[in-house]
Amino acid sequence: MRSLPALLATVVVAVLGAIAAALLWPATLPVDVSVVQRGRFEAVVEEDGRTRVRERYVVSAPLAGTVLRVDLDPGEEVSRGQAIATVVPAAPPLLDARSRREAEDRVGAAEAELRRAVEALAHARTALAQEKIDLSRASKLAAEGVVAHADLDKAELAVNLRAREVSAGEFEVHVAEHRLDLARTLLARLRDPTRDSGGGGEPWEIRSPVGGVVLRVLQESESTIAAGAPIVEIADPGDLEVVVDLLTEDAARVVPGDRVALERWGGETPLEGRVRQVEPSGFTKLSALGVEEQRVNVVVDIVSPRASWSNLGDGFRVDVRVVVAEADDALVVPTSALFREGAQWAAWVVEDGRARRRAVTVARRGTRLAEVATGLSPGELVIVYPGDAVAEGVRVAPRREEESEPR
Repeated sequence: MRSLPALLATVVVAVLGAIAAALLWPATLPVDVSVVQRGRFEAVVEEDGRTRVRERYVVSAPLAGTVLRVDLDPGEEVSRGQAIATVVPAAPPLLDARSRREAEDRVGAAEAELRRAVEALAHARTALAQEKIDLSRASKLAAEGVVAHADLDKAELAVNLRAREVSAGEFEVHVAEHRLDLARTLLARLRDPTRDSGGGGEPWEIRSPVGGVVLRVLQESESTIAAGAPIVEIADPGDLEVVVDLLTEDAARVVPGDRVALERWGGETPLEGRVRQVEPSGFTKLSALGVEEQRVNVVVDIVSPRASWSNLGDGFRVDVRVVVAEADDALVVPTSALFREGAQWAAWVVEDGRARRRAVTVARRGTRLAEVATGLSPGELVIVYPGDAVAEGVRVAPRREEESEPR
C-alpha cells in the first residue's frame, strides 16, 4: 500500500501535467462560417434615381405682348386644342426684310420638324407591327415548348416598349403641327400689319397642342411677356420613365434590356423596370464629399402595370437596382469570405476543425454574394469576416449565424 506522501506527490504531478497540457494545447478560435451552396446569384448596381415624364411640352408666347391671367392649376387636365392662355399682341414694329425673312425661316424649320416627326412616327409604327409578328410567333413556339417562356416575356416587353414609342411619336407630331401653325400665323401677321394698326392687336388665344395634365404654370399673373417666354408646362403624368446617373465604371456593365427593381418609391412592393438607354456621353458631378466623379445617365422604363404606381409623379425619388448579371443555379459564397492574395482570390475553408487556405476562381461578384467557378464545393464551410488570428492550420470552432455576434 502506497504511503500518503507518495499518493499526494502522484496527484500533484497529474495536476501539473494537466495544466501543462492545457497551456501547450493550441487554442480553439471561434469563427463565423457560411455554407457554400448552389442558388440564385444576382450582381446589381444600386443608385438613387428620379422619375420624369418622357414627353413634356412648354407652351410659350408666340409673340411679344401682354399675357392675361392664366386660370389653370397644376394637376388640371387639358384637352388638345383647348384655350389655355390669351396674349394681347404689342404694336408691331416696322416691317422690314429681315423680320419677314426670319418669320419665313421659322415656317421652314417648323415644316422640316413636322416631316421629321411624321417619318419617326411611321418608323415606330412599322417597328411595332414587326414586334407584334415576332410576339405571335414566340407565343406559338412557347405553346409548343420550342422556346423558353423568358423569350416570350422579352417579346411582350418589346411590343410594350414599341407601343410607347408610337405614343411618343404621335405626341411629337401634334407638337410639330402646333408649332407650324403658330409660325404660319406669325408670318401672316407680319405680312399684313394693318390688322394691328393703332396699337395692340386683337387678343390671341394660345391653345394646347396636346392633351395631358398641367405640370406647372410658369406665368400665372397678367404681365408683359416677350416672344418665346414659357407660360404653361403640359405632359402626360402616366408616361413616366426613371433616370439614374451611375458612375461610368458601373454604367459600362449596364446594357439596354437589363432588369431593374425600383424600390422605396412610396409603395409597398418594388416596381419592375427595364433599361431602355445608356446615354453615350458622361458628365462630371461633385459627390457629397466634394470629389469629382464621372457619371452617365441611364434611362429606365417602368413596365409594372400603371394601376400599381398611379400615385407616382414627375420628379419623384426612387431607389434603382439594375441587375447586370444573374444565374439561377450558381455556386455562391458570401463576398465577406473572399480576400485577395496577390492577383488571385482566396478563402478560408474549415477542414477537420482547422482553417485551410484555398485558392478560388471568382466568376462574378455582387454586393453580398459572389459566384465561384473553381476552388470550392457545395456544402463546404467558409469563414466569413476572417480576422488576423485566422492562419493556416489554426483550430477553429465554427459558430452558427444565430450564435455569432451582431454585425
